[in-house]
Amino acid sequence: QVQLVESGGGLVQPGGSLRLSCAASGSIFSINAMGWYRQAPGKQRELVAVITSGGSTNYADSVKGRFTISRDNAKNTVYLQMNSLKPEDTAVYYCNADRVRYYGDSYYYKGWGQGTQVTVSS
Repeated sequence: QVQLVESGGGLVQPGGSLRLSCAASGSIFSINAMGWYRQAPGKQRELVAVITSGGSTNYADSVKGRFTISRDNAKNTVYLQMNSLKPEDTAVYYCNADRVRYYGDSYYYKGWGQGTQVTVSS
């Protein structure tokens, strides 16, 4: 199981910005993809954005042009810069890491963060 620690959520007014961070801990050799998902009350968890180790990105249509995902491979950390936030962006945001390898271990792992609340409201 991969340990992921998220930070950066909070309350922001419509049109505002927030930056989420998620760091994977442990003696990590590589992480293939890292991403952000969100789950609003009464809705299914959905993909927000994902980034590969090579820097390729994919975004949900609803956030394109407003959110930017990035990562620091040396720190095993992924970021989500959220601009022009809307009330419909309100959700718990979860970090995900896929195909994680640790030094001395040939297996691949994946995991989820504990979630961070983002509330967009005036």
